[in-house]
Amino acid sequence: MLSHERVWAAIDALASRHGMTASGLARKAGLDATSFNKSKRVSPEGRERWPSTESISKILRATGATLEDFLRLVEPSGSLRRSMLPMIGMTQAGAGKILTDEGLPTGGPGWDEIEFPDFGQEKVFALEVTGDTMAPLYRDGDVLIVSPTASLRKGDRVVVCTTNGEVVAQELKRRSAKTLELSSLAKDSEDRAISTEEIAWIARIMWARQ
Repeated sequence: MLSHERVWAAIDALASRHGMTASGLARKAGLDATSFNKSKRVSPEGRERWPSTESISKILRATGATLEDFLRLVEPSGSLRRSMLPMIGMTQAGAGKILTDEGLPTGGPGWDEIEFPDFGQEKVFALEVTGDTMAPLYRDGDVLIVSPTASLRKGDRVVVCTTNGEVVAQELKRRSAKTLELSSLAKDSEDRAISTEEIAWIARIMWARQ
Protein backbone atom coordinates (compact mmCIF):
# COMPACT_ATOMS: atom_id res chain seq x y z
CA MET A 1 0.00 0.00 0.00
CA LEU A 2 1.05 3.65 -0.30
CA SER A 3 2.16 3.92 3.30
CA HIS A 4 3.96 6.94 4.74
CA GLU A 5 7.09 4.88 5.41
CA ARG A 6 7.25 3.32 1.96
CA VAL A 7 6.66 6.57 0.04
CA TRP A 8 9.55 8.27 1.87
CA ALA A 9 11.70 5.17 1.37
CA ALA A 10 10.99 5.40 -2.36
CA ILE A 11 12.21 9.01 -2.43
CA ASP A 12 15.41 7.97 -0.66
CA ALA A 13 15.84 5.08 -3.09
CA LEU A 14 15.27 7.32 -6.13
CA ALA A 15 17.91 9.74 -4.84
CA SER A 16 20.38 6.90 -4.23
CA ARG A 17 19.75 5.43 -7.68
CA HIS A 18 20.92 8.73 -9.19
CA GLY A 19 23.89 9.11 -6.89
CA MET A 20 22.35 11.79 -4.70
CA THR A 21 21.25 12.34 -1.15
CA ALA A 22 17.64 13.26 -0.48
CA SER A 23 18.76 16.89 -0.12
CA GLY A 24 20.60 16.72 -3.44
CA LEU A 25 17.50 15.33 -5.14
CA ALA A 26 15.41 18.15 -3.70
CA ARG A 27 17.84 20.76 -5.03
CA LYS A 28 17.96 19.12 -8.48
CA ALA A 29 14.16 19.25 -8.60
CA GLY A 30 14.15 22.96 -7.74
CA LEU A 31 12.86 22.42 -4.21
CA ASP A 32 14.21 23.67 -0.91
CA ALA A 33 17.19 21.51 0.05
CA THR A 34 15.54 20.61 3.36
CA SER A 35 12.27 19.46 1.78
CA PHE A 36 13.08 15.76 2.21
CA ASN A 37 14.98 15.95 5.50
CA LYS A 38 14.01 13.22 7.93
CA SER A 39 13.02 15.90 10.44
CA LYS A 40 10.37 17.11 7.98
CA ARG A 41 8.70 13.72 7.70
CA VAL A 42 7.03 13.81 11.10
CA SER A 43 5.62 16.89 12.84
CA PRO A 44 6.78 17.91 16.34
CA GLU A 45 3.49 16.44 17.57
CA GLY A 46 4.32 13.10 15.98
CA ARG A 47 1.90 13.43 13.05
CA GLU A 48 3.07 11.88 9.78
CA ARG A 49 3.87 14.35 7.02
CA TRP A 50 3.59 13.19 3.43
CA PRO A 51 5.50 14.65 0.47
CA SER A 52 3.28 16.77 -1.74
CA THR A 53 2.12 15.63 -5.16
CA GLU A 54 3.98 18.59 -6.66
CA SER A 55 7.24 17.53 -4.98
CA ILE A 56 6.97 13.99 -6.31
CA SER A 57 6.09 15.28 -9.78
CA LYS A 58 9.18 17.51 -9.76
CA ILE A 59 11.61 14.78 -8.70
CA LEU A 60 10.22 12.46 -11.36
CA ARG A 61 10.73 15.16 -13.98
CA ALA A 62 14.22 15.94 -12.68
CA THR A 63 15.34 12.31 -12.80
CA GLY A 64 13.40 11.17 -15.85
CA ALA A 65 11.63 8.50 -13.81
CA THR A 66 8.02 7.58 -14.49
CA LEU A 67 5.22 7.17 -11.99
CA GLU A 68 5.43 3.41 -12.48
CA ASP A 69 9.17 3.54 -11.69
CA PHE A 70 8.39 5.36 -8.48
CA LEU A 71 5.65 2.92 -7.51
CA ARG A 72 8.06 0.03 -8.00
CA LEU A 73 10.36 1.73 -5.49
CA VAL A 74 7.43 2.11 -3.11
CA GLU A 75 6.91 -1.63 -3.26
CA PRO A 76 10.09 -3.32 -4.58
CA SER A 77 8.58 -6.79 -4.33
CA GLY A 78 6.07 -5.83 -6.99
CA SER A 79 3.20 -6.72 -4.67
CA LEU A 80 1.75 -3.23 -4.41
CA ARG A 81 -1.93 -3.82 -3.89
CA ARG A 82 -4.40 -2.06 -6.13
CA SER A 83 -8.02 -1.31 -5.52
CA MET A 84 -10.95 0.27 -7.31
CA LEU A 85 -11.57 3.83 -6.18
CA PRO A 86 -14.89 5.63 -6.69
CA MET A 87 -14.48 8.54 -9.12
CA ILE A 88 -16.62 11.56 -9.97
CA GLY A 89 -16.16 14.62 -12.19
CA MET A 90 -15.43 18.05 -10.72
CA THR A 91 -18.70 19.46 -12.05
CA GLN A 92 -20.74 16.62 -10.58
CA ALA A 93 -18.86 16.93 -7.28
CA GLY A 94 -20.47 20.30 -6.67
CA ALA A 95 -23.95 19.31 -7.78
CA GLY A 96 -25.07 17.57 -4.58
CA LYS A 97 -23.99 15.72 -1.47
CA ILE A 98 -21.22 13.32 -2.52
CA LEU A 99 -19.88 12.35 0.92
CA THR A 100 -21.53 10.73 3.90
CA ASP A 101 -21.13 12.12 7.41
CA GLU A 102 -18.26 9.64 7.83
CA GLY A 103 -16.40 11.08 4.83
CA LEU A 104 -17.15 8.19 2.48
CA PRO A 105 -18.33 8.64 -1.12
CA THR A 106 -22.08 8.21 -1.38
CA GLY A 107 -21.82 6.33 -4.68
CA GLY A 108 -24.85 6.07 -6.92
CA PRO A 109 -25.56 7.87 -10.23
CA GLY A 110 -22.66 9.87 -11.62
CA TRP A 111 -19.94 7.80 -9.96
CA ASP A 112 -17.42 5.74 -11.89
CA GLU A 113 -14.41 3.69 -10.75
CA ILE A 114 -10.67 3.87 -11.32
CA GLU A 115 -7.93 1.37 -10.45
CA PHE A 116 -5.21 2.78 -8.21
CA PRO A 117 -2.65 1.60 -5.62
CA ASP A 118 -4.18 0.87 -2.24
CA PHE A 119 -3.96 3.68 0.33
CA GLY A 120 -4.62 1.29 3.19
CA GLN A 121 -7.02 2.66 5.77
CA GLU A 122 -7.00 6.20 4.36
CA LYS A 123 -10.40 7.14 2.94
CA VAL A 124 -9.85 8.34 -0.62
CA PHE A 125 -11.73 8.87 -3.85
CA ALA A 126 -10.91 10.26 -7.29
CA LEU A 127 -11.93 13.55 -8.90
CA GLU A 128 -11.61 14.00 -12.65
CA VAL A 129 -10.72 17.54 -13.66
CA THR A 130 -13.06 19.03 -16.25
CA GLY A 131 -12.21 22.17 -18.22
CA ASP A 132 -9.18 24.42 -17.86
CA THR A 133 -10.11 26.46 -14.79
CA MET A 134 -7.20 24.86 -12.87
CA ALA A 135 -4.63 25.16 -15.67
CA PRO A 136 -1.70 25.12 -15.95
CA LEU A 137 -1.32 22.94 -12.86
CA TYR A 138 -4.25 20.60 -13.48
CA ARG A 139 -5.79 20.19 -16.91
CA ASP A 140 -8.90 18.65 -18.39
CA GLY A 141 -8.83 14.89 -17.89
CA ASP A 142 -6.31 14.85 -15.01
CA VAL A 143 -7.37 12.71 -12.05
CA LEU A 144 -6.85 13.86 -8.46
CA ILE A 145 -6.77 11.28 -5.68
CA VAL A 146 -8.13 13.06 -2.62
CA SER A 147 -8.84 12.25 1.02
CA PRO A 148 -11.50 14.04 3.07
CA THR A 149 -10.16 12.44 6.26
CA ALA A 150 -6.40 13.15 5.90
CA SER A 151 -4.93 15.70 8.30
CA LEU A 152 -4.28 19.15 6.83
CA ARG A 153 -1.38 21.54 7.27
CA LYS A 154 -0.21 24.78 5.73
CA GLY A 155 1.02 24.27 2.18
CA ASP A 156 -1.15 21.23 1.45
CA ARG A 157 -3.05 21.23 -1.81
CA VAL A 158 -6.73 20.75 -1.21
CA VAL A 159 -10.03 20.53 -3.05
CA VAL A 160 -12.80 22.56 -1.45
CA CYS A 161 -16.49 22.39 -2.23
CA THR A 162 -18.64 25.29 -1.03
CA THR A 163 -22.27 25.06 -0.01
CA ASN A 164 -23.27 26.78 -3.27
CA GLY A 165 -21.64 24.00 -5.32
CA GLU A 166 -18.36 25.68 -6.31
CA VAL A 167 -15.40 23.27 -6.42
CA VAL A 168 -11.84 24.65 -6.36
CA ALA A 169 -8.34 23.20 -5.99
CA GLN A 170 -6.02 25.54 -4.10
CA GLU A 171 -3.23 25.56 -1.53
CA LEU A 172 -4.04 25.78 2.15
CA LYS A 173 -2.61 29.02 3.50
CA ARG A 174 -4.22 29.17 6.92
CA ARG A 175 -7.09 27.49 8.72
CA SER A 176 -8.90 28.83 11.75
CA ALA A 177 -12.15 27.98 13.49
CA LYS A 178 -14.01 30.51 11.34
CA THR A 179 -12.08 30.88 8.09
CA LEU A 180 -10.18 28.89 5.50
CA GLU A 181 -7.53 30.93 3.67
CA LEU A 182 -6.43 29.58 0.29
CA SER A 183 -3.64 30.47 -2.15
CA SER A 184 -4.44 30.22 -5.84
CA LEU A 185 -2.92 27.46 -7.99
CA ALA A 186 -4.59 28.45 -11.25
CA LYS A 187 -3.80 31.27 -13.63
CA ASP A 188 -5.89 34.43 -13.42
CA SER A 189 -7.25 33.43 -10.00
CA GLU A 190 -6.85 35.27 -6.73
CA ASP A 191 -6.18 34.07 -3.21
CA ARG A 192 -9.34 33.86 -1.17
CA ALA A 193 -10.81 33.31 2.25
CA ILE A 194 -13.89 31.14 2.78
CA SER A 195 -16.01 31.06 5.91
CA THR A 196 -16.16 27.58 7.45
CA GLU A 197 -19.95 27.89 7.35
CA GLU A 198 -19.74 28.02 3.55
CA ILE A 199 -17.68 24.82 3.21
CA ALA A 200 -19.55 21.64 2.29
CA TRP A 201 -16.39 19.51 2.34
CA ILE A 202 -12.64 19.75 2.02
CA ALA A 203 -10.24 17.00 0.90
CA ARG A 204 -6.45 16.86 0.74
CA ILE A 205 -4.92 16.06 -2.66
CA MET A 206 -2.87 12.93 -2.07
CA TRP A 207 -1.83 12.24 -5.67
CA ALA A 208 -2.40 13.55 -9.17
CA ARG A 209 -2.48 11.36 -12.26
CA GLN A 210 -1.72 13.52 -15.27
